[in-house]
Amino acid sequence: MAASGEGERWVGLAMDFSEGSRAALRWAAANLLRAGDQLLLLHVLKEPDYEQSEAILWEATGSPLIPLSDFSNPTIAKKYGAKPDTETLDILNTVTKQEVMVVVKVLWGDPREKLCQAINDIPMSCLVIGSRGLGKLKRVLLGSVSDYVVNNATCPVTVVK
Repeated sequence: MAASGEGERWVGLAMDFSEGSRAALRWAAANLLRAGDQLLLLHVLKEPDYEQSEAILWEATGSPLIPLSDFSNPTIAKKYGAKPDTETLDILNTVTKQEVMVVVKVLWGDPREKLCQAINDIPMSCLVIGSRGLGKLKRVLLGSVSDYVVNNATCPVTVVK
């Protein structure tokens, strides 16, 4: 994959803290990430919590890039409406030991649109996204975030089942 800039790769990972997104994270850690990479965790919340001042402040552009060390603090994660689980944080901390810098960006809105927007705003080498494993009928009725992103993203997308 081509690097975006001076030898650094930005690898995006869509994260909703489900088992599917943890599987995508484990796959990326084992097969894709290498020392010197920047891992950008993209967490999209459908509905902003307007009682949280950060949601009002950053709704249009998404949060600033949050270092993993800050995001691991439950108070800071809660400010952005995120609820990271221990297992995901453990995997991410292991990734940082491989000399990969991990940052988080929280976005508010339709996950399909916001993930594609983030790809355009932050030039990524690739995006990894988990699949919920919906059947064909459910995918047609509910719409699939991964299908939409695969067909509309401006960078390579890997869907992990």
